[in-house]
Amino acid sequence: MAKFSIPDKLYFKIGEVSKITAVKPYVLRYWESEFKIVNPLKSKSNQRVYKRRDVELVLEIRRLLYEEGYTLNGAKIKIREWLKTRSNLQLDIKFPDPRHTKTLKAIRDDLYSIKKILS
Repeated sequence: MAKFSIPDKLYFKIGEVSKITAVKPYVLRYWESEFKIVNPLKSKSNQRVYKRRDVELVLEIRRLLYEEGYTLNGAKIKIREWLKTRSNLQLDIKFPDPRHTKTLKAIRDDLYSIKKILS
């Protein structure tokens, strides 16, 4: 299994994500359409700007497709399971209303970004 390392940055351009993950930019764009959770922001110049979480998702998708041999549909199911497990571990709590979880995840991402700036 190949080991990929994500640089200590807040945002990444598609070319950087391509190098980090060893996935061609056109494949990354295709995965965006297939895996709606990979949703990079767009800069003012309309360039894709990936957050660290997006890069982690791309690495997990890559692992499932290229190393584990899953189909796209199989990888989608596994990604949903992975995200559930990951979010439950990181938040360590469950809320009956998904809006709370979404808000907490956004707050967590913002706090992570602030922590990186201060480090």
